Formats: sequence, C-alpha cells, structure tokens
Amino acid sequence: MSADESRRASLKQARAGEVADHPLSALFRPAARQVFRWIEHQGRELLLVEHPRCQAVFSRQGGQLLHFQPRGERPLLWCASRWPKIGAIRGGVPVCWPWFGRHPGEGGWPHHGWARLSDWRLLHKDADDTGVRLHWRLELHEWQVELHTELGEGMSLELSTRHRDSEPCMLSHALHAYWRVSDVARVGLRGLNGAEGRDLLVREPCRQQGELRIADGCHRIFRRGGVVRLQDPGWQRRLCIDGGGSANTVVWHPGSRPLSDVGWTEGLGFVCVEAACCDTDSLTLAPAEEARLTLRAWVG
Repeated sequence: MSADESRRASLKQARAGEVADHPLSALFRPAARQVFRWIEHQGRELLLVEHPRCQAVFSRQGGQLLHFQPRGERPLLWCASRWPKIGAIRGGVPVCWPWFGRHPGEGGWPHHGWARLSDWRLLHKDADDTGVRLHWRLELHEWQVELHTELGEGMSLELSTRHRDSEPCMLSHALHAYWRVSDVARVGLRGLNGAEGRDLLVREPCRQQGELRIADGCHRIFRRGGVVRLQDPGWQRRLCIDGGGSANTVVWHPGSRPLSDVGWTEGLGFVCVEAACCDTDSLTLAPAEEARLTLRAWVG
C-alpha cells in the first residue's frame, strides 16, 4: 500500500469512528431500502432520510432538521445526545419564530418563540437522483409558516412566513444552526470582517476585525448576511454557510457556561452561525405580506 493509500485508509477509518459517535447515527439501518422512514426516539417522532447522496433526520416537533450528512463527509450539524422530556431539542437547525430570544413584552412566553415547540405538518416529500425535498407547514392563529428543505451534496432551507391578520405585526426569526466542529476553540469564521453589530454578552456595540475566533463564549448579532466560511483545521474542513439576504448573522457559543443536559466535552463540538432578522432589524409585516429567510451550506 502506498503512502497516499495508507493516508486515505486512515482518514476513512477516523471518519467512520467520528460518525459512529454521532448521537443519531445508530438510528440508520445498514441496508435500508426506504428513502423516508418514521420512527420514535426519546419521545419524539422522527423522519429518517436515507439517500445515496446523504443521510438526514427531521423531528416533527419544530419541523427541525437534526442531522445532515453528505456521503463521504462528516456530519455538518451537531445535535445533543440527550433531549428533555418536554421542550426544545438542542441541535440541528431550530426554527426561532415568531420572535428571537426573549419575547419583547411577555416574560413568561418561551425563549425563541412557539415554532420549535410545536408539531409541524409534512405536506410533501420526494426524491430523485440529486437528493430529497421536503415541505413542512405550521399554522398558528393568523400566521402561516412554511419550511422548504433540499438536501443532497449540500443543504438548503427556506423559511417563509405569511401574515393574515388585519393589523401590522412584528416578526423576528432565525434559522439557528448548530454546526459540528472538531473543537470550537480551534475554528475560525471568515467573511465578517468589518461587520458591525451588538455583543449581547457585554451589551455593547461591536465591530469585527479579521477572522472571528471563539475564546470563551460568544453571542453577537452582526448586521450582515451573506457567506461565512467556517475553517476547521482539526478536521481539515471548510464549511460555507450562506445566509442569503438575511439582515443578520448571529454567532453563538456558551463558552464555559454550562448547558442543561450537555456535557463539557460534548459542548466543545459545535458553534452556532445563524441566518436571522432580529433585534433592531426585526420586521413589521403588513396584512398579507410575506417574509422569507434562507440558509444554505456545503463543504468547500
């Protein structure tokens, strides 16, 4: 065996071990013939996607993409191994809607809104040689929100909100993606140089200079959308994360602050880079007006 062949074999073996450590990998059957299959796991109804180009897991609660892995790559998304019996699942791409963070007027209402706590309806799913497409819908009061997802060699999500009330309404929303990394302390985020925003940890304005690195916690809302490149030297991987025309890019990691049901080592394996319209860039929708938010990602 040549040196290159030996290196490729070692890399393949290492990746296989890392994938086996993913908390949702055991749900897949080695010779599954169904592209789509419903199961129950940790009290949630999950849809497994097994396609020649990718694997994925969705939760009916939240219409939430929990796991996505293109063939031949490591999983792109991180997900906690333990979930609360009641409440939001930490990981994947939670849909924060129709508000981001705390509700501006109601202290007892859930953090990040109702969408990630509600059961969504799967309206359509299909597959072809390039990948799969799914269409989810949630209707609450005078709101209708839909999530269109395309998965193959990369992932694409589009969140659309239609406002059917007779009066203008406020909306803030986010696709709160948890990206899987080798070690959060080693990764760097490129594409935010010069972006201005607000640092929620120190409650002061901020302006990014050069590459963003996570020293001990980060929670910043930048007033810029577009592409962020996540450089992960530990895995020799670069993820391209495109928030499209969103008003904001949110970067979050708790640092040394503990997360419920997430161990210290497990918590080092993600960083959140989110597409959002929130904070001072929240929207006011007129009757019948529609708002859209997109998030795309690929290895490159």
